[in-house]
Amino acid sequence: METTTNDLEKKVDLRLSDKPFGLSDKLGYFFGDFGNDFSFMLMTNFLMVFYTDALGISPIVTGTLFLVARLVDAVADVTIGRLVDNTKLTARGRYIPWISFVRPFIFASTILTFMPFAVHFPMGIRIAYIYITYIFWGITYSATNIPYGTMASAITQNPDHRNSLSTWRSVGGALSGTLVGFIVPLFMNDHAGHVSGMRMFMVAIAFAIVAFASYTITIHNSHERIQIQKTKKVPVGNLLIALLHNRALMSIICAALVLLVSNGMTGGLNAYLFNGYFHSSIGMSIATMMNTISTILIAPFAKYFSTKYGKKEFSQWALIFSAVIFGLLYLLQLENEWLFLLLLLFATLGSGAFNVMIWAFMTDVIDYQQFVDGSREDGTVYALYSFARKIGQAIMGGLSGFLLALLGYHAVVGGTTQSAATNLGVYHIATGIPALGYLLVAAILIFWYPLNKKMVLTVTAKLRAAAEKK
Repeated sequence: METTTNDLEKKVDLRLSDKPFGLSDKLGYFFGDFGNDFSFMLMTNFLMVFYTDALGISPIVTGTLFLVARLVDAVADVTIGRLVDNTKLTARGRYIPWISFVRPFIFASTILTFMPFAVHFPMGIRIAYIYITYIFWGITYSATNIPYGTMASAITQNPDHRNSLSTWRSVGGALSGTLVGFIVPLFMNDHAGHVSGMRMFMVAIAFAIVAFASYTITIHNSHERIQIQKTKKVPVGNLLIALLHNRALMSIICAALVLLVSNGMTGGLNAYLFNGYFHSSIGMSIATMMNTISTILIAPFAKYFSTKYGKKEFSQWALIFSAVIFGLLYLLQLENEWLFLLLLLFATLGSGAFNVMIWAFMTDVIDYQQFVDGSREDGTVYALYSFARKIGQAIMGGLSGFLLALLGYHAVVGGTTQSAATNLGVYHIATGIPALGYLLVAAILIFWYPLNKKMVLTVTAKLRAAAEKK
């Protein structure tokens, strides 16, 4: 669809600040995801085992909770996205004030979710407690993450700078994910080798403090250069219809949904895979960090390859490589944990390349919506993407719990030995689903997602011409 510069001026009054983009912005954006993942990775990789082995709650109940909570979060994401878009523009911008306001709430919710004393409650009250605290955490996380994620489109309009922000964000998340993956397995078990609720509670307190400090650094170092004052309010119904016709958004939403399920099968089941199949706490630490280690390794090269070949082009081949390695892991059914970890590193290098660039994909999608119909609703577009991620997390959380129950996993406070068939089933799930999932994400990028390198440069040039004309 061809759009003129005048069309792009109809619904927004867009001004560009002349404040230079630099290291301060990169550090600010780095610490945003650094703080995010201290909470998010703790929940994603260790909350299920806390519920089953520290609180004695069955995998079916836990999986149902994850499914329900993520569906609630998905609705909350869209609501928060609209609230962010309609927030009054301030001297600091539209997104930084949101992060400043919400950070005490995510601090509190992270700690409340890992309260070990809930094990003494009657089962009905125990289940009610985990529902309330986990859903509360999910909403506070959304209220922080949506303005943070959207803010990249307001920090800079330069595609190369946005690639840098995406890389710095990914490295920030990777570093915190590495720390979470390394620290938690070393501290989560008591001297008898069983999951300790009190130990995990102390870890949650420490991580919440680090996250709060990280958000503070983000607030003070980030600068929103693209100041957008809405000149024409777009009705929600019209906006959603327009977004549903946005091919770039719909394809990246589907890719994100499949990606989260695939990632979740490797991350969410690591505790079960290495405790039960490989019987290795150290292996669990390394495997939990693997996605983040691969992100750190690929990050220095991601910007170069994405700029040279295009984000879409670079990511699709990296995902195919990842799918092939996971397929080999599934077929080989390895018993040597170190060989498994070596191949897992190569597998996560491919998926890591896409993870590093995904946030730059989203800034391109936001620009594309303005290019298509002249509207600029950054928060809503990002919220719909986050909505898809939450649906993916819901499917992943629910599926993990249901599959564990189907495999015959027994949840007992203090842990119990699982059957060989159950442990082997966990291995097949943790390798087979990612193999199929990453292949499907690559197919979505190749055949559906329209923003190749040439198209991204065209959209950016059109939007900059509209802004400079004012």
